[in-house]
Amino acid sequence: MLGHLCQAAACRALAVDYRLAPEAPFPAALEDCLTAYRWLLKTGTPADQIVIAGDSAGGNLTLTTMMALRDAGDPMPAGSVCISPMTDLACTGESFNTRKDALLTPKQARDFARYYAGEQDPRLPLISPCYGDLSGLPPLLIHAGGDETLLSDAQRLADRARAAGVDVRLDIWPHLWHVWHVYTPFMPEARQAVEAIGAFVRTRVKSATFEG
Repeated sequence: MLGHLCQAAACRALAVDYRLAPEAPFPAALEDCLTAYRWLLKTGTPADQIVIAGDSAGGNLTLTTMMALRDAGDPMPAGSVCISPMTDLACTGESFNTRKDALLTPKQARDFARYYAGEQDPRLPLISPCYGDLSGLPPLLIHAGGDETLLSDAQRLADRARAAGVDVRLDIWPHLWHVWHVYTPFMPEARQAVEAIGAFVRTRVKSATFEG
């Protein structure tokens, strides 16, 4: 999927091999993402040439990384992309009870959330970004499937980000499931979604460069 996204966006990618729960619960993965972003800046990549993107748990880390960068006074990226993000690790979304996801079940989502949060309160903003302050974040593209367990997480994220003044675009793809983008070689809907992300990335980087 990452290769297809790079082709669509005409860019290179740095894939962060962050530490995983349950062996390394919060905040290990977030710390690794912050280290990777700051390494890019240190080695000469301007912030306005970076778009942070992630799917599922990576969508969560996309948001919390930017929140932590903002709070620390680091330069912000040109934009961000969240594919089927998990934003509420308390798992209170309505879609947990009403959707039939072909890939991610409510039990799996709850188990993953418990592994990651460990002994911490799952509603902490840097664990569940939908409970945090989203102001000051760069433009955000969110993709979610209409049938996915985490649909409510995406919808609530979009609502709260807009209320905080963030430029948000939420695209809900009817009848699709969690991170259908991985089927790009086989599904027209996956190819179309990847192309839409590529166009967003190209626009954000071009706009940031022009504005700068």
